[in-house]
Amino acid sequence: MTKTELADLYRGYIACLNRQDWPDLGQFVDEDAVHNGRRLGLAGYVAMLVRDFDLIPDLSFNVRMLLIDPPYVACRLGFDCSPKGKFLGFDVNGRRLSFTENVIYEFRGGKIIEVWSVIDKAAIEAQLVDGL
Repeated sequence: MTKTELADLYRGYIACLNRQDWPDLGQFVDEDAVHNGRRLGLAGYVAMLVRDFDLIPDLSFNVRMLLIDPPYVACRLGFDCSPKGKFLGFDVNGRRLSFTENVIYEFRGGKIIEVWSVIDKAAIEAQLVDGL
């Protein structure tokens, strides 16, 4: 797969997430997908995303930086949203937050097989402390 093809595929994946189109997620995510070392499979991956959107009804994935080196995609995702209740151990309770997530994906056979993800918790904590 070329860099351009992989970039297009990845942007299709992000669009699928933002539409919450769970039946179509299987065209992007492998049946044996692994997320941060945990084998979730496609069903577990969908369940994780459903929980995320439940907790954050206004969740939207925004690509801020995209680097492609097949079979890998590295992305800095930006978020501006209002999680309900607790989020990543913080009492957010609907307050608006801006933060980023750095993610590396491995694609095999045109699908995501493994994901390594780190959310900038320090940025979230700083906003909550400043907002007190």
